[in-house]
Amino acid sequence: MKIFILLFVFLNLVAQDNYSLRVAYGEASSSDFGELLSGNMKSHAEELTVLAVDGGYLLKEGLYELPVDIYLKGGLSYFDDSSVDGRNNVYEGTFYIKAYWNFDFLDNRVRVGFGEGISYTSAIIYTEYKEALDENDNNSNWLNYLDFSVDFDLGRLVTYKPLYGTYIGWAIKHRSGIYGLINDVNNGGSNYNTFYLQKNF
Repeated sequence: MKIFILLFVFLNLVAQDNYSLRVAYGEASSSDFGELLSGNMKSHAEELTVLAVDGGYLLKEGLYELPVDIYLKGGLSYFDDSSVDGRNNVYEGTFYIKAYWNFDFLDNRVRVGFGEGISYTSAIIYTEYKEALDENDNNSNWLNYLDFSVDFDLGRLVTYKPLYGTYIGWAIKHRSGIYGLINDVNNGGSNYNTFYLQKNF
């Protein structure tokens, strides 16, 4: 954890705002993506967690003169499935495009983000394995990836300029087959609720 804190301090010193780095930690949810968006967050029966690091590059600021920024992003995640007997931990790589809608609210910057791309896992995540087993569905290492987030500027909140562009927020990590469009995965997939710290630099 100390190395992440040192990394964020270093990024504050070289801030240019063309790049982003996000560190997230969260738990699996038995809610589907729509339920999570509506605030219906059910815990998974098993204590399954994820640690994720995402990097991004700003492709376009102020798309069509709207308060929308577009990033190209990639990430690596570590899924801790070891709480389930006989399971190994799983690694994931993601590659996606993400749009942030920016709002200035009470002297702060609030962002709502939505990303879509692809996800590959080194093995089948337990939540996906269990759901496919229960619903007689297929599994796949390659799936569609969605990333929905809400965050705010920590620097503006504490009125400390060197921290401007440092965001704290909540995100959903979602994998699915889009109702069978990808590798015949109809109902399977996974959802993880995460909390994160992100720095633009």
